[in-house]
Amino acid sequence: VLVDGLAFSAMPEVMANHAARLPFVALVHHPLGYETGLPDKCADFLVSQEREALRHARGVLVTSTTTFRTLLNDFGVPADRMRAAMPGTDEAPIAVGSNTDTIALLAVGSVLPRKDFAGLVAALAPSSGLPWTLTIAGSTKRDPTEVRRLRDEIDRHGLGERVVLAGELETSFLAKLLDRTDLFVSSSRYEGFGMALSEAVARGLPIVAVAGGAVADWMDPEATLLVPPEDPPALQQALGQALSNPDLRARLRRAALVARERLPTWSDCARQADALLRSLLPA
Repeated sequence: VLVDGLAFSAMPEVMANHAARLPFVALVHHPLGYETGLPDKCADFLVSQEREALRHARGVLVTSTTTFRTLLNDFGVPADRMRAAMPGTDEAPIAVGSNTDTIALLAVGSVLPRKDFAGLVAALAPSSGLPWTLTIAGSTKRDPTEVRRLRDEIDRHGLGERVVLAGELETSFLAKLLDRTDLFVSSSRYEGFGMALSEAVARGLPIVAVAGGAVADWMDPEATLLVPPEDPPALQQALGQALSNPDLRARLRRAALVARERLPTWSDCARQADALLRSLLPA
């Protein structure tokens, strides 16, 4: 019985009650208690809940080597019960870009504290003398407090005409937006993998990204400017370099066109998952 971590890790008592009759396999993206912005008491509770729930899993499927190490070192899950299966990436056409003098930036993700879009806006503000626009594509309904913080940051820097909160988009609309993007940006403090980034690589887009969580484990450093988490000056510098230097963006794009050929497919992901499930079958 394969159970996503959003349910499995939150219900240890259910897993304990049924583990004897059901061979549970947990699919863990990243620990629930590691979500940015949680009060310490809440985060500690979620970590203890997840640690207890994972005791009842016959196997654990994770989406990155970072999550593998985290569960091994911080949650006590034995290595021989885990397998990493990096999410696949669908083939996609190479982005054509905006074809204008204004650099089109795109960030994808729900407006949540972990994504830190307010920090992204603050890091872009010093480059307001350069021609750019930023579209943030992702839900604005999950955390109203964070949305207010983001809007306040946009207003504080006078970037209302430059930054668009597009909300959650249908796949076809997001595909069109990616096609017209010149530079993909990610300010996320922590990722269990980072599928939005892999989709950007699949489009051959140059990238500036915070290396939060698993990002640094798999992102090609030749195709992106990676900056440390919780380092606003480094993010500001990287964005300024990418916006002011077309040769740098071109170099990152060439590297992304090479890196896209190495992205795992969904067939690769399925084979890893299948191998874990088969290893748990009775002889």
